[in-house]
Amino acid sequence: MPKKRSRTPAEHTYGAPSSVLRRVLLGSLVLAVLLALAGLLAYLTRSESPAASSPSPAATSTRPSASPEATDGGGEAIASPPRTSDPIVFAKAATKVLWTYDTRSFSRAEHVAGLKRWMTGEKKYADWESVSDQIPDPVLWSRMHDNRQHATAKVGEGHFPQAFKTALAQDPGAITEAYVYAVTVTGKQSIAWNGSGAGAESRSTTLAVQCRPDKACALVGVLPSVAP
Repeated sequence: MPKKRSRTPAEHTYGAPSSVLRRVLLGSLVLAVLLALAGLLAYLTRSESPAASSPSPAATSTRPSASPEATDGGGEAIASPPRTSDPIVFAKAATKVLWTYDTRSFSRAEHVAGLKRWMTGEKKYADWESVSDQIPDPVLWSRMHDNRQHATAKVGEGHFPQAFKTALAQDPGAITEAYVYAVTVTGKQSIAWNGSGAGAESRSTTLAVQCRPDKACALVGVLPSVAP
């Protein structure tokens, strides 16, 4: 097989009609809560968070925070999620695992199972389709395995999008129903295969993260576009 870079999750859309429908339904829920922000994307609006100048309800939890660097998984396909009440800390850790994979050592099924551990258990809000969209399909994963393709990631800055802070400033109580926050994370992904590599490429994503005051944070989904 020629040493040609396989298409990566960042370059391929693995969505399905059910994924689009789920996001539309989730967006409808958002609009009902944050009606004043009719000009924003519904899903984005749903995920927005409190103003940076005010502590978020989730951040006041007594659960200890964990560093994203503490989530490296050793012999696991996907690192275990950190037990943290900080949406930004969790989103940075989740971004790292979303951008990291190793087709040499782990099957696609193992990778999927690992990611599912990061998801919220509240089916009303969980958007697994938007997360599974980030995973190569079985045929592509097999080709990547043949090419020994793997990727590592370094996360950088994370923040609440301005649109979300604006939304919560207008309706501070909106967050208390689902405690879902939007967090935008930037960083770099490095891809290698068969002794070669593509170097570090800059990436960014916006995640929806649920952080209830009495529970550790969990992943809700990946927004369809990056929110500044």
